[in-house]
Amino acid sequence: MSKKKLNIAVIGATGYTGLDLISLLCKHPKVKINYLCSTQSIGKKISDFDKRIKKQLPNLSSVKKINWSKIDLAFLSLPNGEAQKLIKKNYFKYQNLKFIDLSADFRINNYSIYKKIYNFSHKAKNLIKKSIYSVSEFVNEDVRKYRIISNPGCYPTSIQLPLLPLLLKRMIKSKNIVIDSKSGFSGAGKNFDKKFKHKNKYHSLFAYSTKYHRHIAEIDQELFKRTKQKINYTFNPHVIPTFRGILSSIYLELNSKNSAKKVRGELLRFYKNNRFIKILKLNTEIGSGDAINTNECKISICETRYKNKIVIFSALDNLVKGASGQAVQNMNLLYKYPENLGLK
Repeated sequence: MSKKKLNIAVIGATGYTGLDLISLLCKHPKVKINYLCSTQSIGKKISDFDKRIKKQLPNLSSVKKINWSKIDLAFLSLPNGEAQKLIKKNYFKYQNLKFIDLSADFRINNYSIYKKIYNFSHKAKNLIKKSIYSVSEFVNEDVRKYRIISNPGCYPTSIQLPLLPLLLKRMIKSKNIVIDSKSGFSGAGKNFDKKFKHKNKYHSLFAYSTKYHRHIAEIDQELFKRTKQKINYTFNPHVIPTFRGILSSIYLELNSKNSAKKVRGELLRFYKNNRFIKILKLNTEIGSGDAINTNECKISICETRYKNKIVIFSALDNLVKGASGQAVQNMNLLYKYPENLGLK
C-alpha cells in the first residue's frame, strides 16, 4: 500500500451525506481533504455544520476554486443532475482524475429511462458507458477499470444485498416478491419538509410512491443484468420518524427442497469474504438501529408459519452503508486499500 495520500475534494459538503462522508474521511489514514465545496456558506468552517468534525480542514469554498490538476479523487454529493455537468467538464481534461458520485446521475444505463424518471435530459450521455454502478460487494476489482464510480441508492443497496445471491442460485421464486422498506427521514435530504407535506410526519410512519419509486429502475436494471431474468416484485417505501436507518422486509417464496436454513447457509457462503455483511442467526429479531452509525448491512432470515415462505430483514444506515460509507468502501477498492480502512 502506497504511502502517498490521496488529494480529495468533497463537493456538496454540507448535506447529510456530505457531512457523514467528511466525518469518515477525517479518520482515513490515506486521505488529505484539499477542498470542501458548497454553493452557500462560503468561507465558513465545516465544523459549524457538524460537531463530530474536529479535524482542521479547509473552509467551505466554491467549486470554481478547485485546482483540478492537484486532485486525485472528487466525491460528488449533489442534487441529481449536477454531478454529470461537473464530470463532463473535467473527465477528458484531467486523465488521472476519478469521481465517486453519490447522486443518481450515473446509476441508470439507459438515458431515456433517466429522462423519464428525473424529467430532464442527461448532460453527459457519452460518459454513462464509462461509469460503473458499484455495490461494493458485487464489483470487487472490476471497479478499477473505471474513473466514474456510481454509488448505489440506499434502498437498492438494502434490497440487492440479501436478494441477489438467492436469485442467482434459484433458491427463491422470482415472482410475487414483496419488498416493504422503511427509512429515516434523512434519506429525503435537507429538503424533507418541502418534499413531504404529510401531517404529523415527525410522529408517524407514512407510505409514498406506491406505484413507482425512482429507485425501481435501478433495482430492475441491476437484478436483470446479473440474473438475466425478469424479477417480478412490488416495492413500497415508507418514511419513519427517525433521522437515519433503513429496514427492508422482503417476503419470499422458496423453490422446492429449499428452507430458511439453506437460504442462510447460501448467504453465509456468498459473503464469507465480505467484512460488512453480517448474516444473523436464524429467526433473529432485528431493527434499523442494529446497523446505525456502521457500514454494515445486517441480514436476518426468518421462518413463517408456511414452510415455503420466508421473510428476510435487511438493516443498514442509509447515510453510511447506503451512501457515504459505501462511497469510502468503493474508494478503498478503487485504490487497492484494505476494504475496511477508515470504516472500522
